[in-house]
Amino acid sequence: MAIILSCFLSGLFAVGTVADEIGFLSPIVGSNPGVTIAGVKSGGAPWVVSHGFAVLNDEGHLRVDLRGLILPSLGTPGPVTAIAASVVCGDAVAATTDSVLVSVDGNAEIHAKLQLPSPCLGTIVLIRAAAFNGTPLPAPGPWIAAAGLVKDDDSNHAN
Repeated sequence: MAIILSCFLSGLFAVGTVADEIGFLSPIVGSNPGVTIAGVKSGGAPWVVSHGFAVLNDEGHLRVDLRGLILPSLGTPGPVTAIAASVVCGDAVAATTDSVLVSVDGNAEIHAKLQLPSPCLGTIVLIRAAAFNGTPLPAPGPWIAAAGLVKDDDSNHAN
């Protein structure tokens, strides 16, 4: 019994430690045209994400995992060949990652260490187009997916 209790308490400690380190964990959703967040406009067409999440800890370590980031009209990411992630704190872009390539299936992973204000209130992670047809943009462009958005409760009600 003592061994079981010891394992249980050790497990609780480990979970608590991990939870303390994660400051932000959110699913990623595709964008719709006409939405501006922290001065960054969304792309001109709707995007969808099959699976995706963003994790940001209190030390600024960001992990983004995307699967199936596509334009539904094309079934691919179309001309977007690289993305970057911008972390929004309050209503301002606080930091942006280097770009990473996106596969033809819309898969990409970002691992970065960012310098962020502490605390970073109202955290949102914007996934932004960073290259079109293999040509890098001078600065990340429109956001095409995001994590940390609050869903409008009215959208859950039938009309």
